[in-house]
Amino acid sequence: MGALSRWVTGILGDVVRHRDHLPTPINRVIYSVARNPDGIAGRIASALMGGARGAAVPNPTIVPTEPLRVYIGSTNYAGQGFLWAEALRQSGGGIGATNMAVELPGGFAFPAGRVVPIGVYNRSKEWQRAELAAVERFTHVLFEAERPLFGSLFGRDVATEVRELRQRGLSCAFLCHGTDIRSPRDHIARHRWSPYVDDAAHTAILQRDSDNNLELLRAHHLPVFVSTPDLLLDVPEAVWCPVVVDPSQWSGGRAVGKSRVPIVLHVPSSNATKGTHLIEPTLTKLHDAGAIEYRCVAGVAASRMPALVGEADIVLDQFRIGSYGVAACEAMAAGRVVLGAVEPAVRKAVSDMTGLQLPVVEADPDTIEGVLERLISTPEEMGEAGRAGMAFVDKVHSGAASAAALREHWIDRT
Repeated sequence: MGALSRWVTGILGDVVRHRDHLPTPINRVIYSVARNPDGIAGRIASALMGGARGAAVPNPTIVPTEPLRVYIGSTNYAGQGFLWAEALRQSGGGIGATNMAVELPGGFAFPAGRVVPIGVYNRSKEWQRAELAAVERFTHVLFEAERPLFGSLFGRDVATEVRELRQRGLSCAFLCHGTDIRSPRDHIARHRWSPYVDDAAHTAILQRDSDNNLELLRAHHLPVFVSTPDLLLDVPEAVWCPVVVDPSQWSGGRAVGKSRVPIVLHVPSSNATKGTHLIEPTLTKLHDAGAIEYRCVAGVAASRMPALVGEADIVLDQFRIGSYGVAACEAMAAGRVVLGAVEPAVRKAVSDMTGLQLPVVEADPDTIEGVLERLISTPEEMGEAGRAGMAFVDKVHSGAASAAALREHWIDRT
């Protein structure tokens, strides 16, 4: 990548990392570039970020040598593509697996089997053809978030990519991550705090996307997985493939409930989605009264998160979606007390499928003050919640359950 590309990518990365503080029109421009990379703005951005003619092209994905070879791409949200591949490799039975991730400005540098700059992914026919030639040598392909694998090679049409790969003898499946398949309309109807009431224009776009993606899934009759249990409400025929965290990366923090003033941490990936503005007045009040030490941080590299979480007693997850995801699992793996608003249907689904109660302490914007005051006054409850979270992650989110879901409902059947 040339000096100009590095400079532009750095500037765009700063913009994306701080997009919560930008005016709505600027955020809509950023979103439009992501949605329409073949538009004028998208072409300019891709060219500046390494997609110009003559730019260096990374090598294609390395193909495993095992009898079963699984390719996962192309979003790698929160590093999950990489961790699912690792879980499959560790499951034995002659499986090799790897993932490809598109590198986005403002990303958090999660590990991946192969990282491809977005400009190359969008515009380089040389890379696209080389990657297709590599993928043809796999046996199974998992499409994340219904996103294309080969940029513009097949017109960014996932249905065409699926057809091309199946004609070459590969078995394909889909894995839904969240906004790609969650219906804002249905979410608003069942969830009082839904974030989809905030921006009607953006919500309409998300609704079209989820409708189109659901149509894509049901037109192909292929195995479908979801990364979080709430998405089973949107795709009942899907199978839950739990998100994965590495417990060893999150151990070593101090014991919870031992601080004179409990440290309460909030790391919102999106203030609006996490409900930061709904809970901060209460947190600020408790902080100013000396009841808690409230820390809110954003734009933190993934490598710094274990240390930040390990300093906290309580981690605040999300208060608008009604579920839990990677951030909550990481905090539970570290033995922290996790607070969040989780729909009863999601808690029931987790209990039915795992035999365990989800150890995220229930709190919403109306009840969070009382819940925090109760926890602060009962350090033994905090300790029990922290231990329950560690046990839950070890059983459900350490990789074995995810590999079993993918194998039982897809890989071992084909």
